[in-house]
Amino acid sequence: MVVFLWGVAVFLLAVASICLYRAYMGPTALDRVLAVNVIGTKTMVLLVMLAFVFGRPLYIDVALVYALLNFVTTVVATRCFETGVLEGDWQ
Repeated sequence: MVVFLWGVAVFLLAVASICLYRAYMGPTALDRVLAVNVIGTKTMVLLVMLAFVFGRPLYIDVALVYALLNFVTTVVATRCFETGVLEGDWQ
């Protein structure tokens, strides 16, 4: 089971590198934000898998905090690109 999880971790890192390429070469800013969000999600999954493999439940707490920060950052960046400002009324 541990060998399988390590294989999945390597696969997720490979897919995250493809998303990193998309974040660098994305045609629009929103494509870049989406790619960074996907990388953050894959990082969270890797942290949970590491918590299971190493038997460290603290990594799950770190993954949850990382997921919340990833969500808030994505919402703020998307709002900034959509409206041009971070404060004020929603349109």
